Amino acid sequence: MIKKYAQIIISISVKSLDRIFTYGVPETLRPSLGIGSIVEIPFGAGNRIIRGYILGFCEEIDFDPTKVKYILKQYEEVGIESELLELAVFMKNRYVTTMQSALGTLLPSRPNVRKKEEKWVRSLMDQDQLLDMMRTLKDKKIYEPRRRVLEVLLVKPHIPLKEIMEEADVSRGIISTMVKHLILEFETNISIRMPYDLEAYDTSINLAPNKEQDKALTQITQSIQQRENKVFLLHGITGSGKTEVYMQAIEQVLKVGQSAIVMIPEIALTPLMVKRFVERFGEVVGVMHSRLSEGERFDQWRLAKEGRLKIMIGPRSAIFAPFEKIGLIILDEEHETSYKSEMPPKYHAREVAIYRARYHMCPVLLGSATPLVESYYKALSGKYTLIELDQKAEALSPLEVETVDMRKELEKGNTSILSHELYEAIKATLLKKEQIILFLNRRGHSNFVSCRLCGYVLKCNHCDVAYNYHKYNHKLQCHYCNESIPMVQICPSCGSKHVKAFGIGTQKVEAYIKEIFSEAKVLRMDYDTTTGKDGHKRILDQFEAKEADILIGTQMVAKGHHFNNVTLVGVLAADMSLYVNDFRASEKTFQLVTQVTGRSGRGDKAGRAIIQTYTPDHYSIMSAQNQDYKNFYNNEIQYRKLMGYAPFKEMMSVLIISTDEKYLIQLCHRIKEQLSIYDQNKGIEILGPSPATLSKIRNNFRWVIYIKADSYKALTALANHLYNINEQEDHRHISHMQIDLNPMMSY
Repeated sequence: MIKKYAQIIISISVKSLDRIFTYGVPETLRPSLGIGSIVEIPFGAGNRIIRGYILGFCEEIDFDPTKVKYILKQYEEVGIESELLELAVFMKNRYVTTMQSALGTLLPSRPNVRKKEEKWVRSLMDQDQLLDMMRTLKDKKIYEPRRRVLEVLLVKPHIPLKEIMEEADVSRGIISTMVKHLILEFETNISIRMPYDLEAYDTSINLAPNKEQDKALTQITQSIQQRENKVFLLHGITGSGKTEVYMQAIEQVLKVGQSAIVMIPEIALTPLMVKRFVERFGEVVGVMHSRLSEGERFDQWRLAKEGRLKIMIGPRSAIFAPFEKIGLIILDEEHETSYKSEMPPKYHAREVAIYRARYHMCPVLLGSATPLVESYYKALSGKYTLIELDQKAEALSPLEVETVDMRKELEKGNTSILSHELYEAIKATLLKKEQIILFLNRRGHSNFVSCRLCGYVLKCNHCDVAYNYHKYNHKLQCHYCNESIPMVQICPSCGSKHVKAFGIGTQKVEAYIKEIFSEAKVLRMDYDTTTGKDGHKRILDQFEAKEADILIGTQMVAKGHHFNNVTLVGVLAADMSLYVNDFRASEKTFQLVTQVTGRSGRGDKAGRAIIQTYTPDHYSIMSAQNQDYKNFYNNEIQYRKLMGYAPFKEMMSVLIISTDEKYLIQLCHRIKEQLSIYDQNKGIEILGPSPATLSKIRNNFRWVIYIKADSYKALTALANHLYNINEQEDHRHISHMQIDLNPMMSY
């Protein structure tokens, strides 16, 4: 077929523009363009230059050919494989999004990033010829720069241009002259922007699996070899050796010439996982995450597509690695909410992984010490295959976990951050030259600032939230819009000087610990201290090298890390996530507390964990103390069934945002009226509308409607209906509507 016209989806993610546009194909581009090519096109009355994705070609059109606009250029380095096109269609239908949004998620954010080219110099003479020339030039001072170049070439006959200029201390003009005289030649080499230094890692070998690991590997390996599209749930207690199972399973994948994707929940875990995998598998390991530069991301994507990388490690975006043959997909810490995208399309990496695995006929391995309730339910019902690791990988001393009732501490007059037990435990651990992790899932110094005389709370001018006080710069900061103002000394409401910061954050804990344990070296790991590409690695490397005694952190320190010298973990406020407006609150509390206490006693020394709580009798706290997932699950599943939450019901949140609060409230009630035609006989339950938990952010008011249904299909039909309602509204008032199917967070 002659590629006369191309059928293109444009890169503007607006529902009304989510359709095929036809463009002419210049003759010069016809040989190179194909389905999946990414092109630059003029769009609209003003011919704005935008990106487009080719979905097909045709030879004839049913409108005036004189009105056809033409493709301007092709992004030669980037294209979409047929599998990823199918994946985009799946995401469009599954998450009720636009094709543009789905396609944009699959690709590097900037397709015009080019390969990094580097000039090299190669000698055209052998060593004898170089020595002869050096002798000829020896006493001729004018040729001294050339002689220095020849000296370098004797040792390095093939060398980067910059390097030879530095070592020989010559200008580029000298090199160019020697090229003209056929002494040297220039080469243009493609330089790879690798996000890690291979030479910085040692090598490791497989460890002998214990009986449980061997049994797990037998099942997974069999599935890989037989190309079975199974989903395994690997439920292993902390320290049971799940990562070793991952690596030995991947070794089988590489033996049959296939690739593997390893997803981790957050960037903080990337350095550790990369270290372990590079030490085992070397340069075939790739990395993909948002802290990489555009060039590094592009090179990782390109190397994966070319087959030069075989393993891709990273957070949820790693699932889109363009491997041709995938043999295994792994989700480590599969329970983590970060696998669900907060930005449209609001996909879940687990669902995308299962879809890709179905295409490649390979298994998916979900690993966790605290599986998501829905995942464990599917495993018990036979939809997933359950594998359990109940024993530690090595014969270590059992972890001692205890809870401290902070109500009793108050009765004793102790109002400090630390209970008596935790204070004494820290003191004893420091004396033994062992290390400590203190966990608090809230950054900043204090949670809010208020006047003790009139009760006025200082709030962000643009958001319905209190400012957080940051002591290091003596400023009040909004954690939603990032606006900051100097710390207030006088109450804006009553004029009194009784203004004080209340609550607790990681900064305040750090200051307190440094004050009472002045001899200890302290590190803090939270959002504020890990900016930059290597922010996490720098702190973790320091702590692993024992350059600090105490590591204070948010959930970044809670999982995946393996520090042999950590023998004490303190959970400072276990209740912090327990009573938030979220039906998953108990589950998240159990997961966090279980994960962070599991960081203690990972080496050959006995570990201890102390959980400070105001509700020691809550089943999530008690189960975490006993590291008893099954007890937690049995309690939680009863609550979910009684209240009609996942896994028994599907849910959809509809977040509606506008700068006009009055209009927003009226709109929400109109939407509910139009949805009321789906009565309870169809298994639909509508909750709300009501103000969102954060009812105002960046001067935008936020209201939310929740919808429960018996089937996912019913929700997608409703979602499409909601978008149609939104299209009919007056867009001068409404900002936008966000629909999230089976949300992992509350709004």
